[in-house]
Amino acid sequence: MTAPRPTFRVMKNGYDRFAVDDAVERYAAQVDQLEKQVDAYRSQLAEADRKLAELQARYDALNRSMDARSQAADSIARLSIKEANEIISAAQKDADAIVHESLVTARLILTDLSKLYGDADMVKDSTKKKLEDLLAELDEFQLPKMPDLRWLNEAEKKMR
Repeated sequence: MTAPRPTFRVMKNGYDRFAVDDAVERYAAQVDQLEKQVDAYRSQLAEADRKLAELQARYDALNRSMDARSQAADSIARLSIKEANEIISAAQKDADAIVHESLVTARLILTDLSKLYGDADMVKDSTKKKLEDLLAELDEFQLPKMPDLRWLNEAEKKMR
């Protein structure tokens, strides 16, 4: 925005006074206009600085909030993992106890079954022997001879 350098007519005792005054007035008006623009730019700059400071403060607050939330999420994640590991450990201990108890119970049941099997075998042998003895006795058992029923008929006839 450079204006061409003014030239003035030379007159007696210097330059043309009206031309110089006119140039000075134009320059003064131009300076006033530029000062108004500078003031407007300064107020815009001040407004932009204020908005920048406000946005910076909001950014910082959001950043702190995000950091706090991130720390809270990390803390929750750590606690969740710790609690999950404790639950898994307790479940593993309970499962081990249940398996151990089941094995002990199974051992007792198998021991009892083994004893019952042995007892059943003895009862079987004993019953078999008793049955054999009973069969032998039955084979030796002799029925008495049946009396002749004719004498009963004869005796009835006589009584009549």
